[in-house]
Amino acid sequence: MTGEAGAAGKLPQAADRVARQWSRDNFGARMYDFIVMHKWLADPLGRIMWYNEMGDLYADIARLGDVPAGSEILDIPCGGGVALRGLTPGRQVRYVAADISPFMLDRARAEAARRGLAGIDFVHANVNEMPFEDATFDLCLTYNGLHCFPDPELAVAEMVRVLRPGGRIRGTAVVAGAGRVPAACIAIFKHADQFATVGKAEDIERWLARAGIADPQVRQRGAYAYFHGRRPGDVRVASRADGGSDV
Repeated sequence: MTGEAGAAGKLPQAADRVARQWSRDNFGARMYDFIVMHKWLADPLGRIMWYNEMGDLYADIARLGDVPAGSEILDIPCGGGVALRGLTPGRQVRYVAADISPFMLDRARAEAARRGLAGIDFVHANVNEMPFEDATFDLCLTYNGLHCFPDPELAVAEMVRVLRPGGRIRGTAVVAGAGRVPAACIAIFKHADQFATVGKAEDIERWLARAGIADPQVRQRGAYAYFHGRRPGDVRVASRADGGSDV
């Protein structure tokens, strides 16, 4: 059943500016969503802006096809639904697409409909205070989001909080310290209130470790970081054949 739940909590002023910017139907938000949805465009722009081709992002998304039936997946921030390309209609998983931006949630809904994906829960949520119980999800996806959060360490801690023992987190982020062109792009996006706190690859590794991720892995290519890790404990994926969603 497709649902709507949750609400964004109160935000500090700086965070509120970024959230408002991404929530508007404006050129910047639309342009980002259009670019990330089209690999043929994201690849050359990624090489120019971030010194990184984006193929590994789409390859990581494609790994959703290997997620076991019965898994519960959180995608935050879901943006316009780029990760939905990793799903196929009829998959027996629970998929929660969460974002602080109503504009992006609307685009994600449209993308799900275009792909014939039913049973996705779309949740309006502030990543710093998510409306989910502890140990709810088997997998948390967070693509292109950490650099948009004023407190990415707190965001990572919240994502790990809602993971079950044995659950995994996977994501990507723009990182600092990769050269003049990426630094200039980061400055432009910060000035436009589209980026907030941009850390380095070693910061992401530290945030994951402090949140309780065992042996966090962070791989940097140019100004782009790919990261993943597992919360310690036994993997437990309950069968949802008696009530799970067909995505």
